Amino acid sequence: MPVTPTPRWGGLVGLLIVCALAGLAWRVTQWVYATPLPWGIPGKTLEYPLWAALIGLAGNAGLKALGWHERVRVGFRTELFLKIGLVLLGAGLSLTTLTTAAPGALIQGVVMIPSVFFFCWWLAGKFGLEDKLRAVMATAVSVCGVSAAIAAAGSVMAKKEQVTYVTSLVIVTALPLMVLMPLISNALQLPQAVAGAWYGGNIDTTAAVVGAGTLYGETAQQVATIVKSTQNALIGVVTFLLALYAATVMERQPSTRPSAWLIWERFPKFVLGFIVASVLFTLGVISKDQSKTLDALKSWTFLLAFVCMGLELSVSELRRMGWQPLAVFLLTTLFNTFLALGMAWLIFG
Repeated sequence: MPVTPTPRWGGLVGLLIVCALAGLAWRVTQWVYATPLPWGIPGKTLEYPLWAALIGLAGNAGLKALGWHERVRVGFRTELFLKIGLVLLGAGLSLTTLTTAAPGALIQGVVMIPSVFFFCWWLAGKFGLEDKLRAVMATAVSVCGVSAAIAAAGSVMAKKEQVTYVTSLVIVTALPLMVLMPLISNALQLPQAVAGAWYGGNIDTTAAVVGAGTLYGETAQQVATIVKSTQNALIGVVTFLLALYAATVMERQPSTRPSAWLIWERFPKFVLGFIVASVLFTLGVISKDQSKTLDALKSWTFLLAFVCMGLELSVSELRRMGWQPLAVFLLTTLFNTFLALGMAWLIFG
């Protein structure tokens, strides 16, 4: 008979399993990053959350086959790792980006983010998606992909399956967009600045944005990076507003009034830590060297969180979500593509 951990040691064994799988996921990620994909695509477009979730899912199946899963799942601390990672994420986001960004990039971000967010929110409502899934998906598509999805998930306390589903869609969709958009730009003979602004406003992952700009030209890469960085800097604003909405609307009982105390009680406190960390980095209290160290820690905490998501993922729950979330994501991406092209041409053309 297989040896199983006792309930007393289940949490420690579960945590050790998470750390071991996270180490494996990191090794796989580094190997993929160093491997050039076909057509000159950089391996960094296949970001670590994808590999961490897949390896966690494999561990999930293995533990269930051994009969260990229920005994060690107390050590799978997804929410803890996510909250720590989100506070550390704030330590690398400078609010000065908004004041130093090119005016065109700032205008594009201010117009694009609410337009795409509310279109996705409206469309997801028409397809009957749950509010928490709507929030995660709308934030991911409108702001900056994986990081935005994670931040939104923490703000509205989304299900693990919802976070994994959306982040996987973001990563998988960014790859073909990175290749197709430069080809379309070339066919349309777009100016470098217009093409770069289009990539930065539409592609959801930073690595894919830089990759698309690199494929089209140096100026396109520079403009794409500026536009994307400007949108990244707005994560804090969107996260705070989502957390406030969740506390006053999503989590509120119909029979209760949204008093100040109730809002504070239900408000996710880590969002305040995220904002404080961002302010400290902006003011220089957190130096750039310290920020790099914190960024490495952030990557590891997110890696651990996505391994835990894979370990706790319910395949039946994913199946139950159906085809509607995929349809909403793809239709919103299409809307974002045309809107971003129009805005890029209007501002940078």
